[in-house]
Amino acid sequence: MKKLCFIINPIAGTNKKEKIEDLVYKVIDHKKWEVEIAYTQYAHHATEIAREKANQNYGGVVAVGGDGTLNEVASGLIDTNTALGIIPMGSGNGFARHLGIPVNPTRALEVLNKSEVVQVDYGLVNEIPFFSTCGTGFDATIAEHFATKGTRGLMTYLTTILQDYFTYKAEDYTLTGDYIDLKTKAFLISFANAGQWGYEAKIAPKASIQDGMMDIVIMSDFPMVVAPLLALSLYSKQLDKLYMHTIRVPEITLIRKEEGPFHIDGDPHHLPKELHIKIVENGLKLLVKRRF
Repeated sequence: MKKLCFIINPIAGTNKKEKIEDLVYKVIDHKKWEVEIAYTQYAHHATEIAREKANQNYGGVVAVGGDGTLNEVASGLIDTNTALGIIPMGSGNGFARHLGIPVNPTRALEVLNKSEVVQVDYGLVNEIPFFSTCGTGFDATIAEHFATKGTRGLMTYLTTILQDYFTYKAEDYTLTGDYIDLKTKAFLISFANAGQWGYEAKIAPKASIQDGMMDIVIMSDFPMVVAPLLALSLYSKQLDKLYMHTIRVPEITLIRKEEGPFHIDGDPHHLPKELHIKIVENGLKLLVKRRF
């Protein structure tokens, strides 16, 4: 029987976590898994716990929370033999949605009961891991402002977007790599290992976490009149056809005019003006029900 540690972030997202421990013991297949539960107490504690369990050869470590919690847990498991499981209980849950993992906790636990281990890619931004998307520009500004809000959830996220849209200005960027030397003015640049930001908003509908590549989505500035159409296209897998240019590469260097906001899996960071971004192929093991 393999050991399975659930790492719970008690403050992630909009869902209450009081009953999740009882639900884990009720739903999980105890013939398959020996269960252990740990709670995070401070920033990056989840990474420490996950790394410890990987060193103890646990079969899996499960992130219970949002994309930020998932990032911390997965960061402790990269390049190890311990697989990542996911119970999405955050706000956007972008990586879990990309994988088709249900946002209902009971159904997500049932996925673990029927799971297999699958190898997938992850990314690095100046050696900081990301698993879904990272980026600069408008989405990084949104992540920075969203993090300061007193509430979470889709309505808060949409309100933040509307508040910032009218004052945000496109910026100049340079992208360099093998056979690439591109200078562009962009509203945002998203580097996608997986396909969406969260809330089913698909910034890179064709992205795959098993191809050794990232989709670099460059959104040019656009007139306000087309903003509703762009918003709808996020949910119809058509965004890449509107004011977008996509490059698919394994690594790239981004140069901005100055240091500033950059989001990693939806969490805001303040990073240098020059960033090296790359994909690490097959560097993470996942516990999922199906291949994708």
